[in-house]
Amino acid sequence: MSKYKVCVYAISKNEEKFVDKWVDSMQEADLIIVADTGSKDNTVEKLKQRGVQVEQITVDPWRFDLARNLSMDFVPGDTDICVCTDLDEVFDAGWREKLENAWSPETTRLRYSYTYGFHPDGTPIVTYLYEKIHRRNDFRWIYPVHEILEYSGSDPDIYATEASIHLKHYPDHTKSRSNYLNLLELSAKEFPLYDRNIHYLGREYLYHQKYDEAIQTLTNHLSLPTATWADERCASMRYIARCYWAKGRVQDAINWLYRAIAEAPYLREPFIELARFGYLLNNWPLVYHMVDSGLKIKKRTGTYLDEEASWGYVLYDLGAISCSHLGLYKQALSYAKLALEKKPDDERLKNNVAIIEKQLSSDSPEC
Repeated sequence: MSKYKVCVYAISKNEEKFVDKWVDSMQEADLIIVADTGSKDNTVEKLKQRGVQVEQITVDPWRFDLARNLSMDFVPGDTDICVCTDLDEVFDAGWREKLENAWSPETTRLRYSYTYGFHPDGTPIVTYLYEKIHRRNDFRWIYPVHEILEYSGSDPDIYATEASIHLKHYPDHTKSRSNYLNLLELSAKEFPLYDRNIHYLGREYLYHQKYDEAIQTLTNHLSLPTATWADERCASMRYIARCYWAKGRVQDAINWLYRAIAEAPYLREPFIELARFGYLLNNWPLVYHMVDSGLKIKKRTGTYLDEEASWGYVLYDLGAISCSHLGLYKQALSYAKLALEKKPDDERLKNNVAIIEKQLSSDSPEC
């Protein structure tokens, strides 16, 4: 017998292609509620056919926090555990039992594993802990975009963690995210001291190639008293470097990457970025040094900033190229083979191995 009443709630708009897979995943809950925000396809009909409680809401002008709060308002008051997901997300089977085992009467919310998306070969882009499972009362969503749960209860806010609960995100890349910039600008106006969305806004300016705005915003992020998380500060510095590189200010870009390394020397990301810059500059000693330093880092952080590319073939590939240019052919071959192990079907990497082997067979000197 279940110890708790569990309700899944979500918002939707034109999600018909996700309905069946999502409902199959969520049906371990006692109740599934969807607040539809104006679908023009068959989303609503398909959800109702699958036994989902569907409510219609209007949010104009759009903001995610208001939509999620309206959807949560439909969750019955006697619900013990609320599970907020989107229709392009699915749980691995068995999540309900794991949730109940991890939950206690004192728990206010639960952290679980979340995979943001997947590469074409099925490997995850990034996986980190997420926290959209919470108790029914004393929670509201805040911020127009990249919304989070705010706790207002008088009891301590007690997290439980069950990393074996795994929610997987399969985003619809055909959907526009053009409104994110406006929503992030609104968030920065309403909450100028909220460092996370200031960081996101700077990143969004970078995506939109608004380099001056990005530099100003990310520099502002670094100045905020609450911006103390080194991983995110490092990311802001890397994004500033990309902006300066795009503006042709190469030395400024390199200087910011050295700052990023100093900020979080346990992360591979700034090392691989500076190695790439070195490659574009034909600065092979710089590439070699960054590859060597980056590969000494063996542990992933498991945060949303953990970039899959830093743990794939790229560092080994850059190492092979730099060593070849430096005449270090034996080390180049070792790196080239490791790169190929990470990406065995890549013809360029196969050719690199063959070229370096040919160089070695011709008795090229090892320096």
